Amino acid sequence: MIRNTAIVILSILFFACAAETKKSETTASEALTIQNPEAIDTAYFAGGCFWCVEAAFEQIKGVKEAVSGYSGGEEENPSYKEVSYGRTNHAEAVMVLYDSSVINYETLLDIFFVAHDPTQLNRQGPDVGKQYRSAIFYRNSTEKNLALKKMNDLAPKFDDEIVTELTSFTKFWEAEDYHQDYEKKNPNDRYIVNVSKPKIEKVARTFEDLLKK
Repeated sequence: MIRNTAIVILSILFFACAAETKKSETTASEALTIQNPEAIDTAYFAGGCFWCVEAAFEQIKGVKEAVSGYSGGEEENPSYKEVSYGRTNHAEAVMVLYDSSVINYETLLDIFFVAHDPTQLNRQGPDVGKQYRSAIFYRNSTEKNLALKKMNDLAPKFDDEIVTELTSFTKFWEAEDYHQDYEKKNPNDRYIVNVSKPKIEKVARTFEDLLKK
């Protein structure tokens, strides 16, 4: 039992999203630099470590950008350390900027529910805590109703209850620059290899016809 416990602790230390990461010296974020922003719609999701969710969405046609950040809490200007250590009510979240003429919100919901396990309460794999909860932050009644319908439609396909939090969007705080496109910049990171890539590849297999060329 002691040996098994030690293995679990070591796994969390090596593979958790909250593990210490060398911070980039880059201070200016390029994540929101998009031409014709008035033509872009926005959706907000939380599904565990934002590195995984961001990369899963960015491979999809019609998604112009996915931005890692924090949402769902009351605290202003949260930092990665505060959120990842559970010192706020925020979740690690992703803002998805998408062209609604190419992909719709309902399809984004389909991708979201493949990119993570919505039956895990306040955790995703090695990442444990309310900051890693499954959540959909809806901006209007249309998004709320689509999300409710999708959850009801998918419920019979899961062995356990869907525990995704459905809550009204209030504010999104963009994460530090070194988190943006983290999977692309750090393909050999242990967490990316062992936790992120299997999720990203699952989305790619499931939505092969929607992948960017």
